[in-house]
Amino acid sequence: MMRYFDIESTKIACWVNSEDFDAQKQTLFFIHGSGGNYSTWAHQYGRLHKKYNIVAVNLPGHGQSEGNGERDVRSYSEWIRKILHGMDLNKPVLVGHSLGSAIGLRFAIDHSNNISGIVCVGGGMKMPVNALFLDFLKTNPAQLPAEIIEMICKFSLAKENRSKFSVPLQKSIALSSVDVLYGDLLTCNNLDLTEDLGNISVPALVVCGAEDKMTPPDLSRGLAAGIKKSQLEIIDGAGHMVMMEKPAEFNHILDEFTASICPAA
Repeated sequence: MMRYFDIESTKIACWVNSEDFDAQKQTLFFIHGSGGNYSTWAHQYGRLHKKYNIVAVNLPGHGQSEGNGERDVRSYSEWIRKILHGMDLNKPVLVGHSLGSAIGLRFAIDHSNNISGIVCVGGGMKMPVNALFLDFLKTNPAQLPAEIIEMICKFSLAKENRSKFSVPLQKSIALSSVDVLYGDLLTCNNLDLTEDLGNISVPALVVCGAEDKMTPPDLSRGLAAGIKKSQLEIIDGAGHMVMMEKPAEFNHILDEFTASICPAA
C-alpha cells in the first residue's frame, strides 16, 4: 500500500506492507535508481512482504513524492536519514539499485550505526555514465526524448529479456522529468567513494547481472573487494535490472543475506 510521510514539509511517498510494522521482523528499505520509482522493486515487495517489513521509497522528485531531486549523493543520503528518522525505523537493511546503491553506500559510510547492512545492486565505487545520455538530456531540457528512453532500456536489460521488460521499463522512465533524470545521472557520474569504503562497518551484499552494460560486473567486483565484510553475487542471464529480470534468484540471495546478518528476521 502507498503511504505518504511529511519529511520537513515535503511529501514523501513509500510503498509499505502494513499500517503498523511488526517489531519482530527485519525491515528492508528499498531505494530505486536514476529516474525510477518504487515500482522498480515490485518483484521484491510483492513476494517478500509477508516475511519482512517493507519500505520502497520514492526519492524526492520521483513518483508521487514532492521535491526536485538532488545532484549529489550526499544530499540524497541525507534524505534517507531524514526518512528513516521520520518513520522511526530501527536498523533496516538498505537495498539500493544503481543510484540507490550509491546512496546506500554513502549512508553506510556516514551512518553505519543506523542500519544492519546494505545491499548494492548494479553499483560501484565510481559509476561513470555514458556521455551521450548526459549531453542529450542537457540539450533537450523540455521533454524526455523517446530515443534516449529506448537507449537506456536497451543498455539496462540483457538481450534475451528486452521483449519482456522493455515496455514497462520505458513507461516507468517516461514518468521522470528531464531535470530529475539528468540530476540523477550526473550524481552517478560524479561519484567517487574510493577513499571512503573502508569506513563501512556493516555487512554488504553486492549483486550484479552478468550482462550489465550500465555498470559492468567489474565495478561490482571492485566494490566488493573494497568493503571489509562483503559478499559478491553475479547473476547469469540478467543485465542492469537484475532484480526484475531474475527475481527468484535475486530474492533468494537477498533473503539468505538478510537472514545471515539478522537471524531473528
